[in-house]
Amino acid sequence: MSELQLIETDPGAFAPAPITQDEAAAMFRAALNLFDRWGLNDEQAATLLDLTVRTYRRWKAEGPGRISRDGRARLSNLMGVHKALRIVFNDPQRGYDWIKAPNTAFGGRSALQVMLDGELTDLMRVRRYLDAERGAW
Repeated sequence: MSELQLIETDPGAFAPAPITQDEAAAMFRAALNLFDRWGLNDEQAATLLDLTVRTYRRWKAEGPGRISRDGRARLSNLMGVHKALRIVFNDPQRGYDWIKAPNTAFGGRSALQVMLDGELTDLMRVRRYLDAERGAW
């Protein structure tokens, strides 16, 4: 048997572990700080997380409740956007400002405007763009 045949062939063998509720709660707390740095209001933040404004405000004050699978994916993508911006820009403030700047890659819209369309795929689109810019793909 060749060495190649001994390599793991189960496609799920290299999948990351699911995000736990504790990890999601930590990401939510980090997202609150990020939203503040981006200068978002509660309505915008709630849209990015696909929450009602009332639920967002309650979670912001008391800590998050159970975070859904979609919510965990949204938080993961927001953290990915933040990480990519910190890699692309040496000055963190430039990354925070970039999020609201018009961008030809998004048809003249800002990354924030794209993400505020509200779908998980909108967050993923911005993250993929930034990952490509930083050479992660």
